[in-house]
Amino acid sequence: MTPTILVTLVVLWQLVLVGYTFTLAGNAADEAVRAATAAAPGARQGACQEAGLDKLSGAWAGGATVNCTTAGGFVTADVTLSVPLLFPGTVSYPFDVKGHAGAVEEETD
Repeated sequence: MTPTILVTLVVLWQLVLVGYTFTLAGNAADEAVRAATAAAPGARQGACQEAGLDKLSGAWAGGATVNCTTAGGFVTADVTLSVPLLFPGTVSYPFDVKGHAGAVEEETD
């Protein structure tokens, strides 16, 4: 019975890590697009990357990519994170989690 309980706990822990990675990706995309809309168009990508990576711990920030685009007055941010295998900061699954957010550009007077 003990091996069954241990395997169940490992599977549940891995599912928690997958869910947490989705949460982190969505939050990072929200933070990135919020910073990008407030930045000048020339500094937008830098502000986007900095804000998107700011609240990620080292385990998730290492393989993260943050990209912002602007089209028709609308700014979008895409964040891609790797899902860790059992322990954050070690081996990752071969698939990535994507977060996406968008906001309208802020007008300047």
